[in-house]
Amino acid sequence: MENPLTPEVLADPVALTRALVDMESVSLNEKAIADCVEEVLRAVPHLSTFRHGNTVMARTDLGRAQRVVLAGHLDTVPHNDNFPSTLRGDLLYGCGTSDMKSGVAYALHLAVSLPEPKYDVTYFFYEAEEIESQYNGLFLVSEAHPQWLRADFAVLLEPTYGVVEAGCQGTLRAIVTTHGERAHSARSWRGVNAIHGAGEVLRRLQAYQARRVTIDGCEYREGMNAVRIVGGVSGNVIPDRCEIEVNFRFAPDRDGAAAEAHVREVFAGFDLAITDLAPGALPGLDNPAAREFLAAVGAAPVGKLGWTDVARFAAMGVPALNFGPGDPNLAHHKDEHVEIGKIRDGAATLHRWLGSAVAR
Repeated sequence: MENPLTPEVLADPVALTRALVDMESVSLNEKAIADCVEEVLRAVPHLSTFRHGNTVMARTDLGRAQRVVLAGHLDTVPHNDNFPSTLRGDLLYGCGTSDMKSGVAYALHLAVSLPEPKYDVTYFFYEAEEIESQYNGLFLVSEAHPQWLRADFAVLLEPTYGVVEAGCQGTLRAIVTTHGERAHSARSWRGVNAIHGAGEVLRRLQAYQARRVTIDGCEYREGMNAVRIVGGVSGNVIPDRCEIEVNFRFAPDRDGAAAEAHVREVFAGFDLAITDLAPGALPGLDNPAAREFLAAVGAAPVGKLGWTDVARFAAMGVPALNFGPGDPNLAHHKDEHVEIGKIRDGAATLHRWLGSAVAR
């Protein structure tokens, strides 16, 4: 297949976004797009390029005092009658336009067009962000080549609608189980209904007062919610077991142990098992590269409500922010789209930050 990422396309972040969107790359099917990205980067003389699986990494080695990372995932969720892309006025529609091939276009455009940035830059184009963590390209690189991730600061090019979203929340999932005793529903008094026992779990959730936490001027809103209930045996049996899945989104001032302890406190007296736990990331706004990046954006950051791969960098001691042109509210929607103006504005911002100018 002829590589659609031609020099003319690479020179224009908008054309590049569309070309990337038109390359099918649903999670675990990123080989073709990774091949094209790798081919482009290996031809750039100022970059050293490496690959692990379907994750491509390229970096400058200019001896700068600091190293920054620009990272974006190549995969998308499955298509929903929104492939390939369509252009309607100032809006580019298609699967991945917002989440996050417009952000990937930033990194790829800068990688080929900026030979002497003010920082050394590592560019990541990674696989399988949209599915289970075990497949995530950054996770796989952290296991196989942790030195690739070393840096002083990182920007995840996730959709933020052109706003800097600092750090991220942590997320915890737990199963709260209520127990009972089976009986025939015609003689219910001979049993104990585990589904009825779930009422107390739900009452505690309904009464729960979530914190609002401000860190470095960024507000993070916590939340604890039931997201799934499973129970019942058959239409004529009093159930002896009911499971309530709870999702706790917590501010990054709590580590994983503190989040788990808090959930166990809320559901004291119940059988509880933690099934998933991913700590968040503090804003890290005192980093010099972060301060210069915020100056280039020219607007105050906000706290990231949700978990992103910035947490992987934070766990390694690398402060990280989220910044991209797409609207996160449109991610995974059938009518997912991105504004052409947002793509151009964001590209100009990154060029200002890294010490170059972009034609407008």
